[in-house]
Amino acid sequence: MWFEILPSLTIMTICLIIPGVATTQIHRWTNGGKEKRIARYEYQWYLMERDRRVSGVNLYYKSKGLDNVD
Repeated sequence: MWFEILPSLTIMTICLIIPGVATTQIHRWTNGGKEKRIARYEYQWYLMERDRRVSGVNLYYKSKGLDNVD
């Protein structure tokens, strides 16, 4: 019957979802809790480079301020 495919469909769906969710979580963990920034245009790349230089710690995802002093 048609419902016999449901267990294998569920397993395949879970196996396809896990890498996407894991990648998102790894990016958040490595970028200080913020989502990954993507530079699709040259202007966006310049902004990310500016943020990296201004932060003072050579990381684009850290803001310059008193609350980030380590």
